[in-house]
Amino acid sequence: MRVIIPARYASTRLPGKPLQDVHGQTLIQRVYNRAIASGATSTIIATDDVRIKEAAEAFGAQVCMTSTEHRSGTERIAEVIRVLGIDDNEVIVDLQGDEPLMPAALIAQVAETLAQHPNAVVATAMYPITDQASLYDPNVVKVVCDHEGFALFFSRAAIPNSMQSRANSASSCLGYRHIGLYAYEAGLVNHYVSLPPCRLEQVEALEQLRILWYGMRIAVCEASEAPGPGVDTPEDLQIVRDILRKNSNL
Repeated sequence: MRVIIPARYASTRLPGKPLQDVHGQTLIQRVYNRAIASGATSTIIATDDVRIKEAAEAFGAQVCMTSTEHRSGTERIAEVIRVLGIDDNEVIVDLQGDEPLMPAALIAQVAETLAQHPNAVVATAMYPITDQASLYDPNVVKVVCDHEGFALFFSRAAIPNSMQSRANSASSCLGYRHIGLYAYEAGLVNHYVSLPPCRLEQVEALEQLRILWYGMRIAVCEASEAPGPGVDTPEDLQIVRDILRKNSNL
């Protein structure tokens, strides 16, 4: 398992996000530490900015410089795979560069889920939703799966399995939140980026829907541990800082 962390400087809502201080370390170093703790054979930071490159190399990370023209982290990872000549069969875990509280065990879990589902080309994770606010929040992506644990659909809306779960008074689970962590073989990425974006992907702004649209399967595990919040905004950054200030073990 090789972890690749896409990280760009020009975030719209929080410019310079990877280099923001998070309780004594940069955000990107916090994410890198999670990857290292997962037992990955190697961890690469993929960036388009020399400031991130220099900061990452200062704490000992391997860095691959990539184009500024990529529209997604997946495209950035595809360039890393091509530049480094990574074998098509090697398992890659795509860990976003704004997830400093991603459990190391969950990184390993998605890789193991891929190994356990030979009919899937991608593995990812979900976690129960237990509050109404999250169920109806468009920033919380929901997933519905079939009886074998393969994804049927992802949406920002409260999709049918979420609504049906509300009728089950014996459970506090209202549905499942998708966790944006992915495992796949390196060869899948080049195939993925060669496919035209689909209408569902564009409407929902969820690139994983391209996999389902073209008839491929995504295996979904229930996360063994809930991830902490990611960082998209200055408010998110303060929340993460507060969490780390209260728990120095993270």
